Amino acid sequence: MAPGRPCAAGLARFCQKLKRQKPLEDSAMETSLQRCLSTLDLTLLGVGSMVGSGLYVLTGTVAKEITGPAVIVSFVVAAVASLMAALCYAEFGARVPRTGSAYLFTYVSMGELWAFLIGWNLVLEYVIAGAAVARAWSGYLDAMFNHRIHNFTEAHLGIWQVPFLARSPDWLAAGIVLLASAFVSCGARVSSWLNHTLSAVSMVVILFIIVLGFILARPSNWGEAEGGFAPFGFSGIMSGTATCFYAFVGFDVIAASSEEARNPKRAVPLAVALSLGLAASAYILVSAVLTLMIPWHSLNPNSALADAFYQRGYGWAGYLVATGSICAMTTVQLNGLFCLPRIIYAMAVDGLFFEAFAYVHPRTQVPLLGILVFGALTAVVTLLLDIEALVQFLSIGTLLAYTFVAISVLALRFQTASQPGSPSLSGSSLRAKEYSSFSDHLELVGTGHGPEPGRLRPALRPYLGFLDRGSPGAAVRGAICGLVVSAVALGCVLMLGHSVLHLPLWGFLLLLLCSGIMFLLSLLVLGAHQQQRLKDTFQMPLVPLIPALSIVLNFCLMLKLSYLTWLRFTIWLLMGLSVYLGYGVWHSKENWREPPGLVTARHAAFPNGRLEETAQDPGQALAQGPGSP
Repeated sequence: MAPGRPCAAGLARFCQKLKRQKPLEDSAMETSLQRCLSTLDLTLLGVGSMVGSGLYVLTGTVAKEITGPAVIVSFVVAAVASLMAALCYAEFGARVPRTGSAYLFTYVSMGELWAFLIGWNLVLEYVIAGAAVARAWSGYLDAMFNHRIHNFTEAHLGIWQVPFLARSPDWLAAGIVLLASAFVSCGARVSSWLNHTLSAVSMVVILFIIVLGFILARPSNWGEAEGGFAPFGFSGIMSGTATCFYAFVGFDVIAASSEEARNPKRAVPLAVALSLGLAASAYILVSAVLTLMIPWHSLNPNSALADAFYQRGYGWAGYLVATGSICAMTTVQLNGLFCLPRIIYAMAVDGLFFEAFAYVHPRTQVPLLGILVFGALTAVVTLLLDIEALVQFLSIGTLLAYTFVAISVLALRFQTASQPGSPSLSGSSLRAKEYSSFSDHLELVGTGHGPEPGRLRPALRPYLGFLDRGSPGAAVRGAICGLVVSAVALGCVLMLGHSVLHLPLWGFLLLLLCSGIMFLLSLLVLGAHQQQRLKDTFQMPLVPLIPALSIVLNFCLMLKLSYLTWLRFTIWLLMGLSVYLGYGVWHSKENWREPPGLVTARHAAFPNGRLEETAQDPGQALAQGPGSP
């Protein structure tokens, strides 16, 4: 044997670990968590997660500093982008009713390394989101008491002059995080009941704002005398959209809670659609009345809605708005702390994160350690850090997660039955019979289930037969890669072509044409292949078009964020990569699915890579576990 060959074989096996996929088991509905959430519970979870500080704080900030009255258009575009992502989440949440959200969806379709990085990204997203909401909550309550709380803190503890730290510690915000963690640790039913109550109060206040706001509306505030409807132009609208995307990040809590839903196949898609529709309507209508009540340049970014009523002589309404904002932001806080430990729990159960976080309290049936540890971490971040410097993390992390979920939908829909980690195959199908060759296994799983996904449509085989000449699924994998590359190129040309790259017109048009043709061809190749069709589970329409458009739009919005955000995000991902390579890859439960001895025996018996015969049935190996001989 050549001297370098064993090292090369070990490296190849290590790379295989990085891209291994998590199969779905027959017991997908079995869980140690409590299935107690109805469709209404999930819908209100989604609404409570989306309608909070974004409505009461973000609307005024974006309108005054980024878009003007065109904030309405920014919310519409952000809602459309979120809808495309929400359909992807709805399909996965119905088909994979397990805790983990985008982390799990990426795991079953794209591989372990990408899944861990998405999960790691979600952890940061929820911690920063919880801290930002808590500080906004504290700010509104402080405003109701004429800033006495803030002034008392600075008078007795002084002002910090440290970069990235707040001017002073916010004990009130940290306290609300700890109190919310205590409620969440009591169980899903307690969290759901409190969320129902606060969401009802918040929706009543929003309805009041819309009705009274339209009564006080002055259409002249959108006129040329005040700067027009879109004073910052198209660039301002797109920048506003990238920021407004933060307002809709909460619907993934529905998918993350699907393991606790009574009927996830029906409840998850319905709850996603209802919650997103309600939240989008609230944002669009409130931003309209806000910019119609007073000129956009007169808005107070910190408390726009309450201040708008005050400027119009309705000071009493400002107190009602402040009460509604506190209720809304409390629901966002509860739902974020509800979802965060469940992401950690899912990673710990899979062995990619420390095993202690997989503990579920026997009485409350919640991942208690995750709630306590990450609730305390969120409280510390809330207490000390300057959240404004990190808020854009929320948008970039969410957009990246949405992009990977859209790619995962494409991978899963066109996944050929030959792929061993295919979620369409149950664990028992691997043990259905002992097969003598890999091609026999393909025939075994490919029969009796209608059109085989990943194969060229029969009507197109006489014309496009060359696409079927390679290995199974090669054309689909190539088309998905081409789609992602062309989507990135399209985003770069559209968002950076004039402002950063300073391309001449002919260069801009040439790059736009090339990337557009590549994008269209990739779509056509995917459309020429058969997809998985499931009768009893929700599947999003217009695949591959909607996931492809979602990828393009998400990447365009990511490019509108600052370079410092990209730099900080890259550092956080590198930290996550070190955690995965140091712990996760070695403790992953996917290591148990095929004993190392069997892999070595196969490589020794079939050095040319052929799997025509196996010494041990794979299903038998899986059943025996890692410690079997």
